[in-house]
Amino acid sequence: MLKKVVHKNFVAYEDELINIVQDFDHQGEVFGNQNRNTIRVVDFNHLKLNIKSFRPPKLINKIVYGYFRKSKAERSYIYANKLLELEIGTPQPIAYFEEKSVLGLGKSFYISEHLDVDLTYKELVENPEYPEHEIILRGFTRFTHNLHENRVLFKDHSPGNTLIMKRDEVYHFGLVDLNRMEFKNLSFDERIQNFSRLTPKKEMVAIMSDEYAKITGKSYDLVFDAMWEATSKFQEKFFRKRRLKQQFKFFKK
Repeated sequence: MLKKVVHKNFVAYEDELINIVQDFDHQGEVFGNQNRNTIRVVDFNHLKLNIKSFRPPKLINKIVYGYFRKSKAERSYIYANKLLELEIGTPQPIAYFEEKSVLGLGKSFYISEHLDVDLTYKELVENPEYPEHEIILRGFTRFTHNLHENRVLFKDHSPGNTLIMKRDEVYHFGLVDLNRMEFKNLSFDERIQNFSRLTPKKEMVAIMSDEYAKITGKSYDLVFDAMWEATSKFQEKFFRKRRLKQQFKFFKK
């Protein structure tokens, strides 16, 4: 059984969209690094579609996502619409599809408009000489503060998940990989923690802290100390986990 939800502006193309996901492996071009999921970009009616195929869940999760919890594809679609309602940037959501059986959820797909962008936050980390680096970083900090003011906690706020576009000399920001979000009032600690996965570079944290202090009226020292502590703890945890994985692979040989 194929469950489908198509945005009202694209209902007329529902059958064509179904054909695309059913023949997903032969559509368009693979986009980005493929890890657990696969993304393909497809030309479609003067648009570029970004089609994300989520890996089927295993064992008990097939039942959980089939009967009790919303799939990653459904959450991505719902959250994208919610962000746009809040006037927060994200690619236009178009549809999601789920393959279900009595055993639960199989494959699922999320379709959105594919945007041509100038960079992601990741390029700011990798290239400190990127033109207008500090201007972009301060704009990104204001964007993140606006997320929090709108009661949005983006749990995957990491370097590759913020698109950055320059339009008419103004930088605009948009979120992708949306399936992990909460919508609630956020404490100061939760807001600061949300910056922790973005960069290991102290100089970037210093700029974000300075801008965040200006926006909120809090002292720079308070913001920087909290943001750098959260960042350091995340980096320590990240590299400890990587070392454990490498050790496990070594002993597995």
